[in-house]
Amino acid sequence: MHILVKAKPGAKTAFIKKIGPVGLFDGGREPYFLVAVKERAVEGKANRAIEKAVAEYFKTSVSRVRIVRGQSAREKVIEVDV
Repeated sequence: MHILVKAKPGAKTAFIKKIGPVGLFDGGREPYFLVAVKERAVEGKANRAIEKAVAEYFKTSVSRVRIVRGQSAREKVIEVDV
């Protein structure tokens, strides 16, 4: 499954919030999330924290979550194997 994520690195509080479907893939059924992490976007720390937050949200291991597009952007496409 692919999800679209809007990242907020360096946030005061970490959270993940489902915004709704987007329509980029599969006719609008793919979910869109806002993910805030405390880690700054330095040396990939925020990306790793986002992958960990998404893995916890979907109750899967971090190794089953990977960023497939947008490694250096705030909007990312993440693949989750659930």
